[in-house]
Amino acid sequence: MSGVELLAVALVMAVGVVGVVVPVMPGLLLVWGAGVWWTIADGGGAGRWVVLAVMSALFVAGALAKYVLPGRAASAAGAPFSTMLIGAVCAVIGFFVVPVLGLLVGGLAGIYLAELTRLRDARRATASTWAAVVAFGVGLLVELGAAVAMAAAWGVGELVS
Repeated sequence: MSGVELLAVALVMAVGVVGVVVPVMPGLLLVWGAGVWWTIADGGGAGRWVVLAVMSALFVAGALAKYVLPGRAASAAGAPFSTMLIGAVCAVIGFFVVPVLGLLVGGLAGIYLAELTRLRDARRATASTWAAVVAFGVGLLVELGAAVAMAAAWGVGELVS
C-alpha cells in the first residue's frame, strides 16, 4: 500500500473518530470501513485479518454501548421505553431543525417533556432526564474509546505488517 493510500486510511479514521463526537457522520462505521479497505487493498494477509477481527469486535462493542447503556440507565431511573423513543424522535427532528446541536437539544427536550407528562413532577422529570444524559455521556465515551482503540489497532497492525 502506498504512502498516499495509508494517509487516506488514516484521514478517514481520524474523521471517523471526530464523527463519534460530532454526530454528522457515522464515526465508528468510517473507522471500521477504512480498516476493511486497508485489509483487502493489498490482498489481505493473516496479520491484517486479525487486525480487522479486533477492529470488528471493538466496532460491535462500541455500537452496542451507544444504544444499550442509555436505555438501561433510563429504565433504571424509572423512564419507560416510550420516553426513550420520544427522545429519539425529538432528537432526529431537532437535528434537522438545528443541525448537529439540535440532536442533543431535541433529544433532551423530548425526554424531559415525556417524563414531565408522565410523572407530573418537574423535579422527578429532571432527575430522570439527567440519568439519561449521564448514560448518553457514558455511551459516547465508550463509543469514542472504541473508535480510538480501532484506530490504534490499525496503527499497530500497520507497523507490524
